[in-house]
Amino acid sequence: MVDEDIYQRINTLVDEEKVLREHETPEDVTRLALIEETLDQCWICCANVVRCVNSARSRKAEVRDVDTVERYEQ
Repeated sequence: MVDEDIYQRINTLVDEEKVLREHETPEDVTRLALIEETLDQCWICCANVVRCVNSARSRKAEVRDVDTVERYEQ
């Protein structure tokens, strides 16, 4: 995923999350959990991009798996 794709994905997921939360049904719970996990992954990717830019590294950020992301402390 290139950086612009990550930002677009974040915007799409945030928009979907807003719509689901406005009229949340029991069926939406699973989808909302998936959206939250995916957003966590995307935000970590963005943080990696910032670190790369700030440290003058040229590598792209990579999406980390859900198990890794969910173990980060908030």
